[in-house]
Amino acid sequence: MPTSSTLSDVIKYPRALFRIVFVIVNNIYCVPTYLVWMFLLLPLKKIHENFYYQIEGVLFHWLLANVAMWSSTLGYDLVELGDDISPALDQRTLVIANHQSTSDVPLLMAAFNAKRNVLPNIMWIMDRLFKYTNFGAVSLMHKDFFIASGKSNRDKSITELKNHLRESYIPRERKWIVLFPEGGFLRKRKEVSQRFAEKNNLPVLSNVTVPRVGAMKAIIDVLGSPQSPCRRGNASVNVVDQPQTTTTAAADCTAAADPNKEAHGITEATSLLVSTSMSTSESEQQQIPKQNVSTANNNSSSTIINSEAIITDDYNFKDSPFTKLNGKLNDCLEYILDITIGYPNGKPLDLPNIVHGLRNPCQTYLFYRLYRSSEVPRDNESLTRWLYDRFFEKEKLLEEFYRTGMFPCGSSATLPTVVQQDLLRFLLIHLFFITSSYVHYQLILMLINYSNVMYVSLLSNS
Repeated sequence: MPTSSTLSDVIKYPRALFRIVFVIVNNIYCVPTYLVWMFLLLPLKKIHENFYYQIEGVLFHWLLANVAMWSSTLGYDLVELGDDISPALDQRTLVIANHQSTSDVPLLMAAFNAKRNVLPNIMWIMDRLFKYTNFGAVSLMHKDFFIASGKSNRDKSITELKNHLRESYIPRERKWIVLFPEGGFLRKRKEVSQRFAEKNNLPVLSNVTVPRVGAMKAIIDVLGSPQSPCRRGNASVNVVDQPQTTTTAAADCTAAADPNKEAHGITEATSLLVSTSMSTSESEQQQIPKQNVSTANNNSSSTIINSEAIITDDYNFKDSPFTKLNGKLNDCLEYILDITIGYPNGKPLDLPNIVHGLRNPCQTYLFYRLYRSSEVPRDNESLTRWLYDRFFEKEKLLEEFYRTGMFPCGSSATLPTVVQQDLLRFLLIHLFFITSSYVHYQLILMLINYSNVMYVSLLSNS
């Protein structure tokens, strides 16, 4: 009698073939439907531009939900942990992440799909080659930004990005910007990055690469620099630097899953953060994220900055110059969300895996660190050090993750949580796109028939 593993091997390849066909068909009836609806609704853009872009954002979200379905139906689960990012969901936020493979973007789409109001108002920064894929037309319509790689294009790309933010991102009231500061996949940039690190006396990285600061500096210049006013409507507010607090919390999330590992985990996490801070010189004044740590014995809030010192965080953002007279924050960049993507055993998924599903089900971890924009320095040298420190920290985090299978995180942070997708919603979205495709097809046939009738009529009259 065949075992379950034998049956799984038997159906693996037919299932993979079915999925490949399904993904192709899915693209055929979803992407054109999005584009046709945007064309048919163009008159609305003349009447109420904001409403047009709101509809576009919803359709864009539904398209990305299809991509999220590809991975979630294969058992490629996402596990979130780290800082609570709910305060940033409706705010202007720069998302920075390490870049390992072609699956990074689809998996981030799946994670963001489960969060309220993120995907309709997101802007992706991606390589210009992506413009020529089947999804390139959608990204052009949504006004994502395509950046050209290479030293010869660097200055031009930065100028174009600034103009794009002013002309598209701000007028369309987008919220999140997704940036991969490494500028390419780990496997492609690793050797170059290590040579650069050795030449400049930087830590030699194996799990990430040395990031490029140009695009992040451009975003901060436009949305958050002291020299550039941020606008909401006709009002403008100049952003000024804020006092910065260098604090962090240390503990191990594995303690929640296994109490026997609690003491060991806290020791490891503390030594990890101490070693990270010691890797830079004293003059660099490394920026470390703030986190409130609640104790079991009282309701007071404290912050661990190393293994010996504890201070109280009493800075009040309500009194910050970021606040307008009406008490609401303006349209400047308000958060930096740092995501560390960790694949099991350091073996990334890729887009073909997500399409055909031949790789066994696994869990990919997303470790979040959320920073206030005021915590991030503005000048080029300090910003470069700040961004370098984030990736030096990622290197340590991934070393720990590959060794233990878990990220160390603050005791006040969210526990590991598997991202849950709504299968009924997936079904309804597919029904919408299939029905829309049928309606558009009938409309095109009607127009063709009408054109033929008019042509015959003109010939008979002549």
